[in-house]
Amino acid sequence: MMIFKRILLLVGFCAVPLVVRAWNPAFPLADPGSDPTIDYSKYGSFKGIGTFDYQYTIISQEGLARASGEGIDPNLSVKRDPGYARLEKEGRLKGDIWSHINSGDPQADFFVWATAPKLDPGLRLFFTARALEEGGHYIHALKAYRAAMVLHPNTYVWNRKKTWTWLIGPAAWNSIINLTRLHPELGLKLDGALIRIQTTIGGDPTKNKVAVTPGKFVPYSAQQRNEARRDVSLLPVVERRGAKVSCVKYDNGQWGLQVEGKPFFIRGMTYTPTKVGRDYNWNWMEADENKNGKNDVAYETWVDANRNGTHDPDEPAVGDFKLLQEMGCNAIRVLDNLPLNIELLREMHQDYGIYVMLMNPIGAYTINSGASWDKGTDYRDPEQCKSMLAALRATVERCKDEPWLLCYILGNENNMTADYSGVNATRTNASVYPEAYARFLNEAARMIHQIDPNHPAGIGNMGLGLADVYGKFAPEIDFIGVNAYPAMGGFGSLWFEAHTTFDRPVVVTEFGCDAYWTGKGPDETTQANYIRHCWEDIAYNSAGEPGVGNSIGGVVFEWADEWWKDTTGDSLNRQNREPTIEAAFPDGWSQEEWLGITSQGDGTSSPFLRELRVAYGMLKELWNRKPLPFPANKGNAGEQPEKPGLVK
Repeated sequence: MMIFKRILLLVGFCAVPLVVRAWNPAFPLADPGSDPTIDYSKYGSFKGIGTFDYQYTIISQEGLARASGEGIDPNLSVKRDPGYARLEKEGRLKGDIWSHINSGDPQADFFVWATAPKLDPGLRLFFTARALEEGGHYIHALKAYRAAMVLHPNTYVWNRKKTWTWLIGPAAWNSIINLTRLHPELGLKLDGALIRIQTTIGGDPTKNKVAVTPGKFVPYSAQQRNEARRDVSLLPVVERRGAKVSCVKYDNGQWGLQVEGKPFFIRGMTYTPTKVGRDYNWNWMEADENKNGKNDVAYETWVDANRNGTHDPDEPAVGDFKLLQEMGCNAIRVLDNLPLNIELLREMHQDYGIYVMLMNPIGAYTINSGASWDKGTDYRDPEQCKSMLAALRATVERCKDEPWLLCYILGNENNMTADYSGVNATRTNASVYPEAYARFLNEAARMIHQIDPNHPAGIGNMGLGLADVYGKFAPEIDFIGVNAYPAMGGFGSLWFEAHTTFDRPVVVTEFGCDAYWTGKGPDETTQANYIRHCWEDIAYNSAGEPGVGNSIGGVVFEWADEWWKDTTGDSLNRQNREPTIEAAFPDGWSQEEWLGITSQGDGTSSPFLRELRVAYGMLKELWNRKPLPFPANKGNAGEQPEKPGLVK
């Protein structure tokens, strides 16, 4: 059964004049092609643009090859590159093809992927582009991603375990979006296109449908990017969802968040610290292992600055709340499945200025639904819905007047795709019966608004799956919370897709990367770079910035390593070093017990010891940075009294 349709803005074809600056690529290209931005209409014909019958047919093979350059279809000149023969002689082109991704030798990776036999051309082009990007050949990488998107958008790729697939077209487009944002010196952006995707639950990936509307490359200088910035605090608000804390829509169509009428951008942290040897049922809000009357993690953690595992005299107890405050964190995400320590949260907000994003599971992992684990929560069952709403009501009535409350989040990835038994990873049938789930969400959000009109209620989603269904059946939802773990460069199409499917502000409720490179060991630098790129994308797409303007912040996953996530062996007392699940992380894997931006050392001083990873310092620098001034006299025509707008 077709259950959802994703709509992405895509970009496409049209050559534009371009002055290419030197950015010191790691290796030379013998044939860079004659056209930095290819107009595919010159070399072939499009059919069914914007439909699921989309197709591009090459008419002038020679012309397109000449424009494209080596390694990009239909150009076959790559083996004539002098570097190819040299690297082949040196033995640098040997090994499994999958070992030539982020290998540290981008030239070898480029040659291996560009000449890979018996591979789907879309897959070959995509990873050829990855190698080019890694090697600093950004224009050539854009052309390779673009070729994959235009020529082979329907290509699907299995993961290692043959359990799920991903599509080349959207992935290539995401990479183009990220690359042009990260490198304004390229002077380009992709504009005016659309991709729609249809997939099926547990279906045949050969039946996936991709509709492509090619757009065009347009000039977009760093100066133009800066001039696109607007001071939205001066613009009229045309819609307000919430009173004390409000999701606000400005008259330019962008979304922001306000707290008591002042702009607020979420610099959030998933805060679920656990003591080594315990699992997720260890409630940090009640932790007092040394029985001294102080909360262990809030006030007594200490930074092991020299990483010797010993609490030295010059390493005083500082506490996580202080460390979070110094980093610039202004909100933590808390799941209300364990008892809340209201007084502790009040202290956190009063003394450290940190708010709480309160997440209610609404049936995830069968919490509060009364459903059996094997069948999972059923949103068509009146009794289960009644039970979940009763639990939610109790939470709202207890917390609605608390000064620390920022917003409510409904669920945590409840929409995840179901397996063949019909129950998804979070043990619900939301993805099988999306309309029933969306209608339940609407009822839950309406109830929150009736009890607490001061705080917005959003959905805690995995990606943007079912967003179009929420748009139809859950208009009471105030914002979309998205858990997303993209590739290294950022979130790509996420903001466009959200804008076109369900016009609500977006907060990335989970993003992050592990600090362990499979097969090599701990790698804090890569983790920090990944998180940096994600955060810069989140900020770039906030209201008033050059992006889409619907981002209201992000929540890093997570504060401290959780050692309980590996389910094999003595998992609670050792930190797993084996890959846990496949992910779009730089090494292709997620080490689930290494996602913290702080470590617990060897675990013997848990829950008190904190080793601050590189990502902590990086976020501290970003989150405490003063904002750039807005361009003078640019776009502040909205300097008028605020319109009454719609109050939800």
